[in-house]
Amino acid sequence: MKIAVVGAGGVGGYFGAHLAAGGQDVWFIARGAHLDAMRARGLQVLSGNGDVLVRPVQASADVREVGVCDLVVIAVKLWATREALEQARPMVGPDTAVVSFQNGVIAVDEVVAVYGRGRALGGVANIAAVIEEPGVIRHTGSMALLQFGELDGRVTPRVQALQKACERAGFAYKVADDIQKAIWEKYVFLVAASSMTALTRLPLGPVREDADTRALMRQVMDEVAAVGRAKGVGLDPDLVERVLQRVDGLPREMVASMLGDLERGNRLELPWLAGGVVQMGRALNLPTPANGFAYAVLKHYIDGRPKDARSPA
Repeated sequence: MKIAVVGAGGVGGYFGAHLAAGGQDVWFIARGAHLDAMRARGLQVLSGNGDVLVRPVQASADVREVGVCDLVVIAVKLWATREALEQARPMVGPDTAVVSFQNGVIAVDEVVAVYGRGRALGGVANIAAVIEEPGVIRHTGSMALLQFGELDGRVTPRVQALQKACERAGFAYKVADDIQKAIWEKYVFLVAASSMTALTRLPLGPVREDADTRALMRQVMDEVAAVGRAKGVGLDPDLVERVLQRVDGLPREMVASMLGDLERGNRLELPWLAGGVVQMGRALNLPTPANGFAYAVLKHYIDGRPKDARSPA
C-alpha cells in the first residue's frame, strides 16, 4: 500500500514509521530541520512499546516527487488543514482515499469539502507522542490506537487494505462502524485533557487527583458530550464516566500536546478544541461555561507567546 503522511509529527511519525517498518510504501511530507534529520539519519521512534528506526526513509517537502498514492494521511496541526489538503493534490488520484488523524471534530468535513465524500475516510488517533528532536519521535505511555472507517460505516476494500497494513505494522487498530461517534468520543477526552493540563501547567496525575480540578475536568467533558448529542451524535449516556475511568488509568505524567505547545510558545489548537465547543454551543443555544473559561484564559496564547508575556523570574 502506497501511503503519504502529510505531517511527520507525533501522530504521523509514530504510525507512519510503524507502517513503513511493516513493509508499506510510506512517504513522509515534512520540512525544515525535521526533514533534514530524517534524510540524514532516518526516522527514530522511541516508545515503551518498542523502538523503531526507519532508515533510509522516504521523506520530501515536494509532493510531486511522491506521485499518486493509495492513501493520504493528514496529520498536521488543525490550523494547517486546508493548506495540507491543497498541498496533497498531486498525490490524490481517482482511487485515492484521504483520511485525517488530527484532533478536533471538523477535519473530516474539510476532507469532504476539498475532495468529496467518496474519497474521505474518518479517522481517530489515540496516542501521546511528540517530536523530541528533529528526526526523533517520543511516545509516552503505551496507548497507540488508530480508528478508521467509511463515513457510512461500510467495510470497503480500501478499509480492509488499511486494516491489513495496520496488522503488519503491529499496532492496535479498530475499524469503526460509526466513525463520527469515535471522533466525538475522543473529542470529549481531548478537550478536557488539553484544557486542564494547559490551564494548570500540570500533567494529568495532579489534575485528576485534586477534587476541584477533577470536578472542572468533568464539567468540561459534560459540556462537550452535550454539544455532541445536540448535533445528533449517538454518544452513550455513560461516556463521561468511561472517559474519566480512562483518564485514571493513564500515566500520571501524561500531558496533552497543547501544554507542550504552550510551554514552547507555539500556536495553539484552542479555537478547534475548547473554543470549538463554545462556538458550537452558542449556535445550539447550549451553555458551555467551563469551556468558555478555558478559552478565555488560554486565548491570549492562541498565536504563541504574546509579546507582553512576563518571563519567569
